[in-house]
Amino acid sequence: MKDTNTFNSLNLLPSIKETLNEFGFVKPSPIQLKAIPYLLTGNDLLGIAKTGSGKTAAFCLPILNKIVSEPREVSPFHIRALVLTPTRELASQIEKFVQDFGDIDGVSSLVVFGGARRANQVESLKDGVDILVATPGRLIDLIESNRLSLDEVETFILDEADMMLDMGFLHDVKAIISYLPARKQVALFSATMPKSIERLSKEILVDPVKVKVDIESTVVEKIEQRLYPLHKKNKLNLLLHLLENEELSKVLLFSKTKIGADILVEELLENGISCSSFHSNKSQAQREIALESFRMGEIRLLVATDVAARGIDILDITHVINYSLPEEISNYVHRIGRTGRAGGVGVAITFCVSSEWKLLESIESKINEKIPVVTDHPYFTELNTKDPHSKKKKARPKSKSKKKR
Repeated sequence: MKDTNTFNSLNLLPSIKETLNEFGFVKPSPIQLKAIPYLLTGNDLLGIAKTGSGKTAAFCLPILNKIVSEPREVSPFHIRALVLTPTRELASQIEKFVQDFGDIDGVSSLVVFGGARRANQVESLKDGVDILVATPGRLIDLIESNRLSLDEVETFILDEADMMLDMGFLHDVKAIISYLPARKQVALFSATMPKSIERLSKEILVDPVKVKVDIESTVVEKIEQRLYPLHKKNKLNLLLHLLENEELSKVLLFSKTKIGADILVEELLENGISCSSFHSNKSQAQREIALESFRMGEIRLLVATDVAARGIDILDITHVINYSLPEEISNYVHRIGRTGRAGGVGVAITFCVSSEWKLLESIESKINEKIPVVTDHPYFTELNTKDPHSKKKKARPKSKSKKKR
């Protein structure tokens, strides 16, 4: 009997299936299982799934399949497929995935974003490129300076569309779409489905298939959550105490602020913990070095802010630590979903002080469960539920206009 839950069940080229096996990909994630068949047949698609659900493979594999099975020469300064993504880190990681698979069949790919040498990017476009992964700013710059044409684009992917709009890129996205040919396949992927994404999808998609994967509950189910109530002054001591356990070998820690992230890194380095910070005040080169060091295991701990961490896609993170609770309740699931990736099991550790207890209540209501409290640690303290500084997180009021960040 044919197994319908493996990559072998999908109508992908043998060379792609072989590469999937080589990289240890056996079972598709729900979004891959649902989206890949439709994208292979050329449908426009609206995919709703959280970051970390496997969206990259869901759209990259059909693009690679098409380019390998229908080879053709690309004109100078033209491309066959465009993947638009909001951050440099996401762009780099998508292009790395494409490179790993495309190398097998000679597919050419390129990533372009601001902060990297423009001349090198232009030189790489000279002979045409099969797959271009880009952020909006640099892409528009290349188009408007006649260093790139989208006339031959066959497939357009808009990734992390909700984040793209949150970052104020709606105008840029619409400008880029205006340069695309009328006949093309379009797929839009988003973690959430606000009205703005609904409107955009109606503007750019033609008779789309809609696939939705609600992975919030499955993310929470496969991750062991632990709550550590304590006094604020004991946070560093508790962190150092936990890091005595070697099982915490690849740790992503979330800091509320960029300054706080840098200060914590200094304190950890002083205590012999290999670590680095990762946030928007760092240069592109610094962020790439930090991310690669973390990925390769050269540092044990990466301290990141919520916005910057949207670009982190590393499969083997053993633990996520919430050094403080996130201001946006939905970010809790997003944070802890960074561990337990690719079918693995992860651990999420949350520090909580009395001033955050109402926020904790809101998070527990969101995930529909109580986070187990760990009491057997030297810094345990009962949460003061009458703390006057504790405020329940309110939903953000709808505003008529959104500021660009």
